[in-house]
Amino acid sequence: MSGGTVASLPEGLLEGGVWFRVEDAGTASAVRRAAERLATELAMPERRVADLSIVAAEAAGNLVKHAVQGTVLVRAVRTTQQAGVELVSIDSGPGIADVARALGDGHSTAGTLGIGLGAILRQASHWDMYSLPGHGTVLAVQVWPDDPPEAAWASGLTRPITGEAVSGDAYAIREADGRRQLLVCDGLGHGGLAAAASQEAVRVFRHVPAGSPAAMVEALHRKLGHTRGAALAVAELDPAAGLVRYAGLGNIAGTLFLPDGTRRGMVSMPGIAGHQRRQVREYDYPLPPGTTVLMHSDGVVDRWSPVGYPGLLARSPEVIAGVVLRDAGTRRDDAGVLVARLP
Repeated sequence: MSGGTVASLPEGLLEGGVWFRVEDAGTASAVRRAAERLATELAMPERRVADLSIVAAEAAGNLVKHAVQGTVLVRAVRTTQQAGVELVSIDSGPGIADVARALGDGHSTAGTLGIGLGAILRQASHWDMYSLPGHGTVLAVQVWPDDPPEAAWASGLTRPITGEAVSGDAYAIREADGRRQLLVCDGLGHGGLAAAASQEAVRVFRHVPAGSPAAMVEALHRKLGHTRGAALAVAELDPAAGLVRYAGLGNIAGTLFLPDGTRRGMVSMPGIAGHQRRQVREYDYPLPPGTTVLMHSDGVVDRWSPVGYPGLLARSPEVIAGVVLRDAGTRRDDAGVLVARLP
């Protein structure tokens, strides 16, 4: 397979990924081609590009044959050593009544996504799925060049408002000087200028020296003055201390879902990073083992609850984020979700 160029890729594919609404064979083929082109651009071996092609064709084809309102995100995933491709498939029904049976080759029952799941999982480096009859299915699949890294402890999804090509929401995850930190930001407004503000926040977050969440928010505030500004929040997960440390400016929601079934909200201060702020305050919250941390922009309904989703919080961060985005995200705003759970 010949090499590609950045210019040959759909806008955003190398950066944050591209969403495809999959309704017919033509859009399913577009998903496969985009995945192949991205893998080639990332210099993945031809054999893994071929494996990825099978994964993309089967995942998108299942949506055409069986799903309602199916979408697929194609994006790059990276470590410091290598890069792979991830597909996140989301639909709104009908769901899979018997997941174990659906994973078997040759299973094809109307109203399920059974066709091809076995083929997908054989080629995948990592995969996870959550399906609930009447609600739909979220499938996350990663294909890496060689030995895959360990499954990520945090992951997120962003989606632009209807009518825009880029999202003003963004997130970042980093481990620096022993600190595990998360950022969610929502650039003011929509479109390119909002995206520029949030991407600048991500750039600063990744490169400034590690510090407390309050110090990180202060640094971001100082660096965003030339942009529209953004609502943003930084969380730090400290399992040794059994704490989440959290600081935010503006309308970013943070919630802890504790192992005993209770939930606890985290507090952000009013303001716009880069333009308006009161004193930044940092708060500590208990982090028992097994706690799920959810952060999101105001494009996601804050009332979402895992009640009614049996077993969901045991799934991977990618899959949890997909369910939240599908069921609580609004199309009238950019939407961003970030989920973390330490092993």
